Amino acid sequence: MAVLKLKAAPRTIVGKKVRFLRRQEITPTHLYGHDVESLALQCDTKELQQIIAQAGRTRLISVEIEKDKKPRSVFIREVQRDAITGQLLHVDFYEVKKEEKITVDVPLAFVGEALALKGKGRILIHGITSLTIECLPELVPPQIEVDLSPLVDTEAMLLVKHIKLSPEIIVRNDPEQLVAKVSEVVVKEEVVAAPEVAVAAEAKVEAEAKAEAPAEEKKPGKAAEKPSEKTPPKP
Repeated sequence: MAVLKLKAAPRTIVGKKVRFLRRQEITPTHLYGHDVESLALQCDTKELQQIIAQAGRTRLISVEIEKDKKPRSVFIREVQRDAITGQLLHVDFYEVKKEEKITVDVPLAFVGEALALKGKGRILIHGITSLTIECLPELVPPQIEVDLSPLVDTEAMLLVKHIKLSPEIIVRNDPEQLVAKVSEVVVKEEVVAAPEVAVAAEAKVEAEAKAEAPAEEKKPGKAAEKPSEKTPPKP
């Protein structure tokens, strides 16, 4: 794979004044790293755009800085753009040493055909979309391909331990972590009762409620007086 090269120059304009650089098709950048002196730099915007498109965040870039004796090996760490216009605003570079291992997240690229997906109502589920690896900077792949062909039925799963990489690359993820599988979509059917059935059911519930309610006790009232017997007249 060809080495990506980018030219940069020391930058003296900082703060809000960098907007004047952008008007001249120059993008402010920043370089930093472990045991590395932080540098404010600037790059030609068009050239930088091309490098970003080719390198992403996982491909090594050789940055040639004016007045430096040798180029710097860097990865793109952060890209800032205007949320509305998409204009490139700022880029951060992280310098690495070629003889020292680094830890980086590399995106997964799913290839091949999963036969299990041919069944009706099935979808592919991704457990992860990137893999954390440790290796020398020059061995970092732009992406890691994952073959989906082993997924022949819904019982099959691809785990981290199934991904084969160079022995010089150490995977930091849990070997049993799910990468991908095919699952059936569960559709819940909502039963809607017909109006007549709903009314009848409501009437039945009301009738049962009345039947279960305790009968009202009669309130104690005045006892009815018995008619008095007439005393027969004395003779």
